[in-house]
Amino acid sequence: MTKSRLEAFSDGVIAIIITIMVLELRVPHGGEIASLRPLFPVLISYILSFIYVAIYWNNHHHMMQAVRSVNGKILWANTHLLFWLSLVPFATAWMGENHFSKWPSIVYGIVLLMNAVAYTLLARCLVSHHGKDSTLALALGSDGKGKLSLVLYGSAILIAFFNAWVSFGIYILVAIIWLVPDKRIEKRIEEEEEVEEHK
Repeated sequence: MTKSRLEAFSDGVIAIIITIMVLELRVPHGGEIASLRPLFPVLISYILSFIYVAIYWNNHHHMMQAVRSVNGKILWANTHLLFWLSLVPFATAWMGENHFSKWPSIVYGIVLLMNAVAYTLLARCLVSHHGKDSTLALALGSDGKGKLSLVLYGSAILIAFFNAWVSFGIYILVAIIWLVPDKRIEKRIEEEEEVEEHK
């Protein structure tokens, strides 16, 4: 099967997720700058979650550029990822409205962890479909950043039982790690294109 419908559907769902998140930002009733103060936790939660969704869209796009086709298993793995991404607006709103208290921060962390697990499963399904010598498999390598993220999310969830602010700091740290450009897939594709050109 071609990958075009999977990409189009994923892009549409991610666009809706971002739209739902921004709708949670309520307009303040006052005209003074001070009226924005109560919205600060919601705004911070929104910014972090927007960054996370953008990271997933960016990495999903790159991953799909490195593959040629999909199968039924990949379609379900992709849907599994979209399910967990669709819960980001709920977790974001709950955490922001409750000023990063314990249980909202734990649930937010669980949603982030499951997104990372789902993305890892999708990557593995794609590698399995295309082979260990495929562009994607060679680009991903041992996926150290992915494994580190899983460990950090798990740690942040446990820490949230004692200090939700520290766990929130870990969520920010993981986002920063992924904001650093990851050029593994781009570099691998460029290398293969150069080899093709010289044939």
